Amino acid sequence: MSGIVGIVSKNDCKEDLFYATDYHSHLGTSYGGIAISDGIKTEKKIHSIEKSQFKSRFSEDIDFINMHGNSGIGVISDRDTQPLIMRLKFGEYALCGVGYINNQDELARRLIDEGVVFSEMANGRVNQIELAAKLINKGKTLVDGIEYLHNQIDGSISLLLLGKEGIYAARDKYGRSPLILAEKDDARIVVSETCSFKNLGFKQKKFLGPDEIIRITEDGVEQIKKPGNILQLCAFLYVYAGFPASEYEGKNVEEFREYSGRIIAKRDNVKVDMVCGVADSGTAYAHGYSYESGIPVRIPLLKYTPGWSRSYVAPSQETRDLVALMKQITADPLIKNQRMVITEDSIVRGTQLKNYLLTKLWNAGAKEIHVRPACPALMYPCKFLYSTRQLDELFTRRIIKGIHGKHIKNIEPYLEPESKQYKKMLKEMEKDLNVTSLRYQRLEDMISAIGLPRENLCTYCWTGEEIS
Repeated sequence: MSGIVGIVSKNDCKEDLFYATDYHSHLGTSYGGIAISDGIKTEKKIHSIEKSQFKSRFSEDIDFINMHGNSGIGVISDRDTQPLIMRLKFGEYALCGVGYINNQDELARRLIDEGVVFSEMANGRVNQIELAAKLINKGKTLVDGIEYLHNQIDGSISLLLLGKEGIYAARDKYGRSPLILAEKDDARIVVSETCSFKNLGFKQKKFLGPDEIIRITEDGVEQIKKPGNILQLCAFLYVYAGFPASEYEGKNVEEFREYSGRIIAKRDNVKVDMVCGVADSGTAYAHGYSYESGIPVRIPLLKYTPGWSRSYVAPSQETRDLVALMKQITADPLIKNQRMVITEDSIVRGTQLKNYLLTKLWNAGAKEIHVRPACPALMYPCKFLYSTRQLDELFTRRIIKGIHGKHIKNIEPYLEPESKQYKKMLKEMEKDLNVTSLRYQRLEDMISAIGLPRENLCTYCWTGEEIS
């Protein structure tokens, strides 16, 4: 994931831009960047945030301290250095975005063959934001170029473009990543996360629709392109990636997680002494489970938050493992001889849960451990937002591969909770994780807890279904 912010103000926008961007820090750990325009010149600053938080990197940067202007964009990036400042045939723009382009190498080769030059390279690959800009540049107009970009890519991307005429905010074609517009007396802001403006005095105005484009200026907001008819919002935002105080399409993340925990408890019948949420994202599920079942919530596994980020978005497996090992500390007397339900958001790779969380609980004397993820088993690497990329990264696929000795094409029997294949998979998972029991949330229950129609949600990572 990544998170983006764009703001236009009648006054200096730097302080609001700084804090709103920082409120997206849960979405990425690679780069933080800001570009600010005073109407004459646009300046940018990018920092690595792998080992130091966004706030500290920018608050101590003298170049950033001296930057001023009434419009700007900010980004917390999980992959590419951004924002970039580029001169297109339509003018000079600073650009940042959220998404993933699966066919970026193919598109880059095609453009290079046409004589296009790329300057932003990392690990032998072009920068996705530069690639997006070069594709936009092929359009007859800026808006035509954004449409051309969306039609050429396999994946999705939402963009902010800062130019002399204001900020263009363009949501991805099927709305997989959110963009929200908010206002206060002297400023307008567009963000990925609604939590980013709540403490800054802004009031929410609208959720941009899929494929919608607006232009924000000091004078107001102009709709440049109307929304499309197909919405496929990423459901994993509710399950894990989104901040609890945020809302997408009017549905609050924390409310979903609590209600989801209630549904999990309704389907469960284990006799335990406590329910415990793993990490921050598992806490609300635990409370919901407790409200429904009457089983008390306890906190035997505590996260040491100072200095440790979310392990899921860390840039490497080595870093993810280190974060998972170091940030969770057991309160041993609460664990010894106890039967516990562990609620968590999902099991992606499985290594952290197995090696750094469950092992700690067993070593502290747990009697039984029942794991209850709040979503179905992840079956497919995400194609649309930067996340898992290979089948072998996914715990579920490794288990299925172990059953058959190879990756298989037809996994439909493993999607049905009542099938013998699914039940066998679950048994193998329990053995691998070394848990008393494992029960995944059902897809229909997860969708019910979100409260949006199924056709408005992207569930590709669980079902493999996508809009063609």
